[in-house]
Amino acid sequence: MRRFFLTFFYSGLSPKAPGTMGSLLALVLGVMIVNFLSLETLFLASVLLTILGIKHINAYEENGGEHDDKSIVIDEVIGMWLALVLSSTTWQQIGLSFLFFRLFDIWKPSIIGKIDRNVKGGLGVIGDDIVAGLLAGICSAGVYQLLTLV
Repeated sequence: MRRFFLTFFYSGLSPKAPGTMGSLLALVLGVMIVNFLSLETLFLASVLLTILGIKHINAYEENGGEHDDKSIVIDEVIGMWLALVLSSTTWQQIGLSFLFFRLFDIWKPSIIGKIDRNVKGGLGVIGDDIVAGLLAGICSAGVYQLLTLV
């Protein structure tokens, strides 16, 4: 059950780009949650996944699992959902949120990279994606505003 959760329905087991696959599945599910429930629900689900994710990643690592194993994508889910919460869900914002989140998650600029390198355990695995998601949401909202002014 832990593997199912940490790999987000096994999307993290994709042989190519597991982080991108997890982010795509998170995007689809996140948009569905917003359309059928609300942005607030998506935010609260992100908080819940963060708490559970830290706990389960810590347990995984304590039992000999590799730190920030590439198959663990629950952190991408949290980051992607936070980006959507901050940006909103027009089709343009959905696309921008995905692109900015993947860019920040792969590139790991500034504080994102510091968290990734220096914070251990579940908080380290998830923390960099939380910051990447927050920055992605802000950038997505900002770019969307600029594009709609033109």
